[in-house]
Amino acid sequence: MEKFPEENKPGYAVYSRRSLAIYDALVLGLSNRFIWRCPSRHLIRHHEENLAACHLDIGVGTGFFLDKARFPERSPQITLLDPNRDCLEIASERISRYKPKSVHADALVPFPRTLGHFDSIGLNYLLHCLPGSMTRKSVIFDHLKPHLSEDGMVFGSTILQGVNPCPPVARKLMSIYNSKGVFANANDTLEALRAELSARFAEVSIQMIGCVALFAARSAKP
Repeated sequence: MEKFPEENKPGYAVYSRRSLAIYDALVLGLSNRFIWRCPSRHLIRHHEENLAACHLDIGVGTGFFLDKARFPERSPQITLLDPNRDCLEIASERISRYKPKSVHADALVPFPRTLGHFDSIGLNYLLHCLPGSMTRKSVIFDHLKPHLSEDGMVFGSTILQGVNPCPPVARKLMSIYNSKGVFANANDTLEALRAELSARFAEVSIQMIGCVALFAARSAKP
């Protein structure tokens, strides 16, 4: 089995088949609605606004949003990329009707050259799990740019610090998750996210819903 850098592991190592079995109900149901104050319907809509028929999903979770969202075509070409084999298997099984391709790879190192090119690339609830500062984790945008078509869309969502409204229970849970290595967003701010995206893309939009930033970017700069 391929090995990935130890410092990259904590955010995704927590996800096993057992934890993924309750992920949709606990995270996408309860936490999104009552703690992060961003019900999952907003994330489904964000997907539907940005998904293309040739799509790469990075950090696939359970495949919930790819399953629920409507693609612009009935038979999209979907590639799933994740360092966690359990996530890849569960997401692939969930959207098996689309016959997705699975790639076992780390998001923080350059992607395989054979990965291909895509008209949309999704990073849903990924950045807040990646280690380091926003500057460090944003190297993922540099890795995906060679695989993004000329007018392709990069989109996703991430949980941020220092935003309002963000209830005390959300700040407390973020603190716990950061201490356990599940999250690494102690210094992730809206300003930092906008700066990293704007340094790489000509068109950037970010919408805050509760503690969650829904972002989209296109027209990569040289």
